[in-house]
Amino acid sequence: MGTYTREEIRARVRDVVNETAPPIVQLGDPVLRTPSVVFDGQLDDAELAELLVTMRRAMQNAPGVGLAAPQLGIPLRIAVIEDVIPQPDEISRVRERPPLPYFAVINPTYTPVGRDTASFFEGCLSFSGWQAVVERHRTVQLEYLTPEGVQATRQFTGWPARIVQHETDHLNGVIYIDKANTRSLVSSAAYSERWSQPGIDLAQRSLNF
Repeated sequence: MGTYTREEIRARVRDVVNETAPPIVQLGDPVLRTPSVVFDGQLDDAELAELLVTMRRAMQNAPGVGLAAPQLGIPLRIAVIEDVIPQPDEISRVRERPPLPYFAVINPTYTPVGRDTASFFEGCLSFSGWQAVVERHRTVQLEYLTPEGVQATRQFTGWPARIVQHETDHLNGVIYIDKANTRSLVSSAAYSERWSQPGIDLAQRSLNF
């Protein structure tokens, strides 16, 4: 993907923003398995704004809590994140899942803060129909550019940390299943029916992972 010219990237962006409902790329497409190109002005301000609006709409329509540009076939290090759907109190507490208002990140990188980890089921819009348990850093520091070009540093804990790790991984050609305990892999239907408890204890005992 790094061999794309700026005009080729801009053309891909134009194609996506002109679609009413751009499809989310599924696992098997090379764009999901190749590190994305650093954003360094390939799009002008108006084009970037249009792309972010399109990405946010696609994320919300899916629905999901994050979307990386490669998931729309665009090989740029850009992602949008938003997790504001109300959660039951027990899920919010166990998964450390407070509301996370919308924001966009450009050229993000994360580093662990401390040694604590957390393991929960997660899914991916580009691996539709499946869920698996992933152990991730409980707290991370995220460094990124805002759409306005301002360098930002934020710390995230719990579920917000999981989301920013998941989306940043996408930009490195990494899908959650690469880091998952594969014995925990279940269909989304089975997850909803059997394993959607706030924690993973029952699934661990029953699926032997």
